[in-house]
Amino acid sequence: MTLYLYRLMGAATLDAGMYESIEADRGTTVQAAITVLLASLAAGIGASGWYGAHPFTLVAVSVVACAVWVVWAVLIFHIGTRILPSTDTRVTLDELLRTTGFSAAPGLLLSVAVVHGMSVPVFVATGLWMLATMIVAVQHALDYASPWRALAVCLVAMTIVITLTVTLGVVWGPALS
Repeated sequence: MTLYLYRLMGAATLDAGMYESIEADRGTTVQAAITVLLASLAAGIGASGWYGAHPFTLVAVSVVACAVWVVWAVLIFHIGTRILPSTDTRVTLDELLRTTGFSAAPGLLLSVAVVHGMSVPVFVATGLWMLATMIVAVQHALDYASPWRALAVCLVAMTIVITLTVTLGVVWGPALS
């Protein structure tokens, strides 16, 4: 448990060495999944500040967050290895799942958003922090020398996810009248 907390702190503080050790340690895959699950539960609790406490909100946000983690990792894997690889890029999907899973560490604070008036600031600040940890995670998993290429990979993946989300919302969402 102490080692897990140490890894969470290292990931949250953008510690490059921590991301390298997480990437290399196959035993951290379950811990990465636990991190995503805990962050998604915290997001569900925090989102109840907007929608009120409802078990469905907690479960729905958690399921969506876990699915998004896997989709992001797969997208980043393909974008980072096929579209924007560096000469040093050597990565497996498992390595990306581990590093990107731990990049969700700041999301553990999302439960604070349940406090009245704190929802928007907490979600915005934590979202930006999680983007920063994601960039560091991607940089080290894909063995990039610079964070700029990792940022580009994250932005391309984010554009695809947003486009798919909006498209699915338009197709299957309720009709506006």
